[in-house]
Amino acid sequence: MTPNRVFQVGLMSALLAGVYDGPTELREVLRHGDLGLGTFNGLDGEMILIDGVCFRMRSDGSIDRPSLDERTPFAIVTPFTASASATIDQPMDRAAVIALTQTLVPSENYLYAVRVLGSFESVVTRTVERQTPPYRPMREAVADQSVLEFRSLAGTIAGFRTPLYERGIGVPGGHVHFIDDERRRGGHVLDFRILSGTVEVCVATELDLRLPLDDGFRDADLEPQDLGEQLTATEGPTT
Repeated sequence: MTPNRVFQVGLMSALLAGVYDGPTELREVLRHGDLGLGTFNGLDGEMILIDGVCFRMRSDGSIDRPSLDERTPFAIVTPFTASASATIDQPMDRAAVIALTQTLVPSENYLYAVRVLGSFESVVTRTVERQTPPYRPMREAVADQSVLEFRSLAGTIAGFRTPLYERGIGVPGGHVHFIDDERRRGGHVLDFRILSGTVEVCVATELDLRLPLDDGFRDADLEPQDLGEQLTATEGPTT
């Protein structure tokens, strides 16, 4: 394994509590990696970072390039260098790809960046609609989310596999976003079926975590008793 550093802004548990605004500009996030995911202030779209380029995916499935002045309450990025990879040479569903990824992971005790590139039979995504103050908890906000299914397209799934002891810091298990090769469709991945491609993992041994100095974060309940239930309700299946 080659050590790698992950840069993270905010906490997943803060998002669950409705802390949707943060002070960190996108240009600062991009200084720390070329692969990653997150969201924008007000939950204004899903973020995916591919090859050092950031895209915003909105609830209608459309994609744009956000300004570097945009701010984020939650983002996680890393300079991606594959430490292990495997070829997908037959159709696989989400569970089979997860099982294949597990064979590339030497220990469950590390944080891993994951990238899956290939031709997909289908990808099911969701994106939460932009929120306005006063913000609702994320469990309520996702009730209005848009779920879309894309079929017969090539693209990239990118994100992170987080150890269980980081629950609340990130999403334990897998948290991934998708974007197609034409940069026209994407979102937070709920399910997929891939026809062929590759899966790559990048192990991280350092985490640079930045927390905001504001009243919303200071006063948020970051360890609710039903934290696990909230993660499942808002993020979907994560293993």
